[in-house]
Formats: sequence, C-alpha cells, structure tokens
Amino acid sequence: MEKFFKLKELGTDVKTEILGGLTTFFTMAYVFIVVPKVLSVSGIPFSATLAATILVAFFGSVLMGLVANRPFAVAPYIGETAFFSYTVVLALGFTWQAALGAIFVSGLIFFILTLLKVRPWLVNSMPETMKITFTTGLGLFLLLVGLSETGIIKFTTDSIPLSVGDFHSKTVILALLTFTLILVLLARRIKGAILIGILASTAVGIMLGEVQLPSKIMSMPPSLIPTLGQLDIMSVFQLKFLPVFFIVFLLVFLDTTGCLIGLCYKANLLDKEGKLPQIERPMVCDSITTMLSSFLGSITSGAYIESATGIADGGKSGLTAIVAGILFLSGLFFAPLFAMIPAFAYGPAILIVGLMMVSVVANLNFDDVTEYMPAIFAVAVMTFSYNIGIGMAAGFILYPLVKVFSGRYKETNAATWIFAVFSVIFFVLFPH
Repeated sequence: MEKFFKLKELGTDVKTEILGGLTTFFTMAYVFIVVPKVLSVSGIPFSATLAATILVAFFGSVLMGLVANRPFAVAPYIGETAFFSYTVVLALGFTWQAALGAIFVSGLIFFILTLLKVRPWLVNSMPETMKITFTTGLGLFLLLVGLSETGIIKFTTDSIPLSVGDFHSKTVILALLTFTLILVLLARRIKGAILIGILASTAVGIMLGEVQLPSKIMSMPPSLIPTLGQLDIMSVFQLKFLPVFFIVFLLVFLDTTGCLIGLCYKANLLDKEGKLPQIERPMVCDSITTMLSSFLGSITSGAYIESATGIADGGKSGLTAIVAGILFLSGLFFAPLFAMIPAFAYGPAILIVGLMMVSVVANLNFDDVTEYMPAIFAVAVMTFSYNIGIGMAAGFILYPLVKVFSGRYKETNAATWIFAVFSVIFFVLFPH
C-alpha cells in the first residue's frame, strides 16, 4: 500500500488514510437514504435503487482509489435526483427508463471525450477565476445544505424563503454543540476531528432519546432485478427527447466538473498553473461509474463534495476513497445501523467543510471587477437557486461577456467560449 498509493510522497500513512475514509463515509451515509427516496418518486422501486446506489458508490470509490489515487469518494448525485424525478419524469412525462438511458449515453460520451483528451482540455483551460468561483460556490451550497439538514434554518413557502429554525429544539441545540466541538478540535489540530464530532453527537443523541436504536443491526440486501438493465437507450434518440437529453448532458458535465475542481482545490492537488495533473484519470472513473449507475438503476455519479471531510481529516490518497467504498458496500447489510446517524450529527460536518471551501475566495482578484463580480454573481446563483449546474452556467456566460465589453477579450480563450455557448443553450432549453 505504501508504494502503490505513494503514501510517503503524499505525506500520509495507512492509519490517517483509514481515518479519512471513515470520516467521508459517515458524512455521506445519508446519501443512501435520500437518493433512493427521491428517485422512488419517479416510479423506480425504492429497494432496488437503494441497492443500486450503494453498489455504485462502492464500485466508483474503489475505482477512483485504484485508477486515479485520489481521496474522492464517488456516489450518485443528490442534486440530479430532483431533476430526474420531478422534471423529466413527473413534469415532462418521460419514463424513468428513458431518463436512465439519457444518463448512460451522457456517461458514454464523457468517456469518449476523456479518452480523446477533450474533456481534460476543457477543464484545464478553464480560467483560474472560474475554478475559484465553483469551489467557493460549492462551499456556500454546502453551508445551505448543512444549515437546512440540522434545522438551524428552514425553508418556507412564504414570501421569505428561509427562516430561523427552532432554537428550543434539542436537535438544533445538539447540532450547534456538535459544530462547536468539531471547530474546537480542528483548532487544536486533533486528527479525526470531524469523525469524533459525528460519533460523539450520535452517542449523545442516543442517551437523550433523540436517536432511536434500530430494531436490527443487519438485514439482507434488497434485489436489483426490478431496475437491472431497465434503461431505455433508444428513447434518447427520439426528437422530442433531445432537449431533455441535452439538459441532462450539461447538468452531468457541470456537476461533475464543479465537484472535481472544488475537491482538487481543497486537497491542494492543482499544480502551479492551476491544472490537475492526470485529470483524465478521475474523469474516466466518473464516466464509467455513471454508465454503471444507469445500468443498475441509479443516477449520475461522480466525486462527492463531502469527500472534503475525509481530506480535512488527513486523507490524501486513493486509499481514503477505497476505505469509504468498502464501508459503502457494508451498507447493503448494515443499512439499519447506518441509517440511524442523525442529521444533527452529520450536518455540522457539512457546515465545517462548506466553511473550509469558502476560504478559497481569498484568492480572487478583488481589485478587478471583471474577475470578482462575475465570480460572486455565479456563487450567488449557485447557492440561492439551490442548483450547482445553473450557477456554473451563469458564471460561464457572464465572465467572457464582461471581458469582451471591457475591451479585454484577449483574456479569454477557446474553452471559455465553448463553455459560454453550451451554457446559453442550457438556459434556452432548460424547462423552467
């Protein structure tokens, strides 16, 4: 393991990597409940897509560790599930089988574009400001998710979309105390700070009666038969489905790109030119995993931003991702045990990571309005629209336009304009 994962070269060891994997797993455990629940709204059998989601996370994370040697756990994206179920299936009337077909074709195209070096070129050619933008935006997005999950703030249906949560609630108080505990442990440079916080909070919740122990610790894995190979690829090539496919394709591209860049910034993996060495490796991993995911019965998959919790706890190599992946697989048998981890335990970890990622905003050039204003605008749209892809598309359009009309078109490049054109098409076709 020392040689294969280059642990000494990366300044880490097996113990630290295992700790990072444990932290990533506990922070992401909620994914295996949320993703299948939202997908089931579209008619996909809950049990089958639960098994698919877990298997995809296991395969993708292990593949990322072995092929790319990055500490990035891979799993189906929660953000894609709402668009899949509520827009493509319920609102537009397409079958979930056709939607899975679109995801498979998108993954296949990404795989080909990666082998042809087109996708890596596009990402590495992205302006430094945009890379900082997406990392910052993902940080604020995670803050919003964490605040909502813990109940510190809540979404409303009134004219004011957000309101303060119930600070008399035990769970909200526990979330705030957990957040403070993790923050103090990090300040004292204690390894495993985030994992300690999650486990301590869960234990206190059990003692206070806020966390119910499961009736059984183990359960038999659910069957994959209802979703296995049910994707409908031929429907993707119907004329009426093309606009939907294009939106799915761009959402997959924007989400996987944004999360990958954000994690690379967090893990200090970018070189002096702001590029990720061997970026094609993690890209091959997420494209293969996305194809597998649609075949098994789950959604678009890629590097998960919650992996930053494991990185914050010291994970630096692919061993972290593999540890997390093996733990994901155990979810097939220990789902009742992992499902009991409460939001007030994992939510504060998401808040901490969000704050860490927002810190890269300090690298923006605040002396140049053509740099920081498009960036902050994209961050705002990404956060307040509650959609990473929409915010990224807004930034891709505004950035080159400001440069051109400021007489500084030479500061743009071909990749910048390719992103801009695709983003315009994205907004034109998006079913608002």
